[in-house]
Formats: sequence, structure tokens, C-alpha cells
Amino acid sequence: MRAFVVTAFAIGTLIVACSSSTSGSSSSSDGGSSSGGSSGGSSSGNPGVTSGPVPTIGGCAIFPADNPWNTRIDDTTKYPVNAMSSTYIASIGASTHMHPDWGDWSTNHYGIPWQTVPASQAGAPMTFNYADQSDPGPYPFPSDAKVEGGANSGGDQHVLVLEEGSCTLYETYNSSYTNPGWTCDSGAKFNLGSDALRTDGWTSADAAGLPVLPGLVKVSEVQAGAINHAIRMTVNSSQQGYIHPATHAAGDNNTSLPPMGLRLRLQASFDTSKFTGASLVVVTALKQYGVIVADNGSSWYISGDSDDNWTPLMDDLVSQLENVHGSDFEAVQTGSISTAGL
Repeated sequence: MRAFVVTAFAIGTLIVACSSSTSGSSSSSDGGSSSGGSSGGSSSGNPGVTSGPVPTIGGCAIFPADNPWNTRIDDTTKYPVNAMSSTYIASIGASTHMHPDWGDWSTNHYGIPWQTVPASQAGAPMTFNYADQSDPGPYPFPSDAKVEGGANSGGDQHVLVLEEGSCTLYETYNSSYTNPGWTCDSGAKFNLGSDALRTDGWTSADAAGLPVLPGLVKVSEVQAGAINHAIRMTVNSSQQGYIHPATHAAGDNNTSLPPMGLRLRLQASFDTSKFTGASLVVVTALKQYGVIVADNGSSWYISGDSDDNWTPLMDDLVSQLENVHGSDFEAVQTGSISTAGL
């Protein structure tokens, strides 16, 4: 669930040249990849760890290698424990277990779908309920673009479309197709070749002002054996502040609550030896890259894509990740909390 707060924002434009690898639209089952090789260094928390290959989708790198999404945080010298760690963990829920918030598309529409379109995809006119806060259209959304939960299902109804060639990511919130275009609460677009942040105080299709797609656990990554990026996570309540790369907050004036953009990692002492298969891939990423607080919702719910290839993996994922609790995490110091622009 997303708590939408009306604040003025705009969307920055970043430029990158990428080659198109396919034509036509592709779903999350065939378009996304993250090279499966081992990340350099260990997940023991020792200094000197090296991030893995940058995730790519449709021939587009999902932000540069030095982007926070792609940066390991298990170097405890560079990323020490946040002084408020115990307080934040308690507020999120120390005894609450982790839940993989994704699944199949065809039957349950569970998770957040995404797709790629070619550079030739026609732009659709966009109507935004918060037009002064949204990057204006047209957006290259097909009329049948996948909507989170299914069309007119209620909930967040995100639409995530990556345009190949330009490597521009378009994301909308509370989205409905209203011929000949789309009506949404808000819309954001991100070209993926720069680390530049939007202006402080800006939101996006997510409460933290972050893009959604980079933080999704994708079935293709699990199948390849490595998740080389931070994972999107929701918390029940957040404070009215943010840490970069987040640029927006939708919370309460309570400094005991986690700010948007907070990074958390599994503690180095957490025993991963009992985890297998897809669950081992996920907990390894939780140690190396951790999670980033991106939205308000159920605590310790981590986000993934909606894809039928998840079906044979979900029972083990749910049962094994129930053994990961809030008390197994620590908050990481990655920057100062800001309220600028809120």
C-alpha cells in the first residue's frame, strides 16, 4: 500500500545511449537479467567488498555501477551501523518475519509487473490527478500495459514501462487506461544513465520519490543465482524525513520511525547455511545489498515482480523467509536525514 501525500515535485531528465536488444514488448519473464556471477568479496561484513555486475534489462543498465541501488553495504567500515538502528528495528517490528511480496501474474496478479517496449512504441496521452507534480506525457504505454493487481483492481496499480533505445523508465501510480490514454494519480520518468537525484521534496510513483523497478526482486535474477541490487521494502509507519537517494517522505513527525531511503542489512552473524535455492539467493542479497525503505505498507514486505515463473518457487520462499525476522537486521548509516522541500 502507498500513502500518497500531495507535495510539489518534478522529475529530472537523465540522458544515456543504450542499444535495443529486442523488438516489441517483453514481460518480466524474458526481459530482465542480472549477471549470475559471484560478487567480489564476502558477505562477512569485512571491508573491501566489491559490488556485482550492474543489472540490465532490455539492453539498458539499471543506473550506473556506483548508484546506491547497485552498491553493496556489507562493508561495515564504509557503512557502519546507524546509531538509531535498535530504535528503527523496534518500530518496524523486531519479531515480525520477512515476507516475499510477489508471485504469479496469470492467476493472482501478485507482485509488481513491468515490461519493456521498443523505441518505436507510440506515446499515449496522460492525464494526472496531480498534474503539477508529474512528469508530463506522452508515455510509451500500450493500451494493454500490465497494471499491478490487474486493471481496475484497486490498490497501488503501478505501471512500469522501460523504453529500449532511450533507456528511459516510466512509472505511474493508481493507473487506469481511459481510451485513448491513461489516467493516473502521478507519473515519473527516469533515464537510467546518471546518478543525479531529483530535487529534494519531489515524490514519484513511490512514496520515497524513488523508482520502483530497480528494487524489485526479479525471477530472472533468482534463476541466474544473484541479486546485485538493493531490494525495495515497505514499513507500516515512517517518519517525515528521507535519506538520499530518496527525496520525499509520507510519514509522521516521530523520529523513532524509519525515514524513507533508510538502508538495512542482515547482520553479518546471521546464519544462511539453512537456506536453499531461491531463498538463499534472496538472503545473500539481504546481507550484501540490503533493503531500502521505499513506501508505507506492511512491515518487512519486500517487493518482487509478477511472473508465472515464480509459481514453483513460492512455497519454499515463503516458508524459508519466515525464518528471517526484524531482529536479524541492522540499520546502516548511509547519509543524513533531510526534510528539505517537504
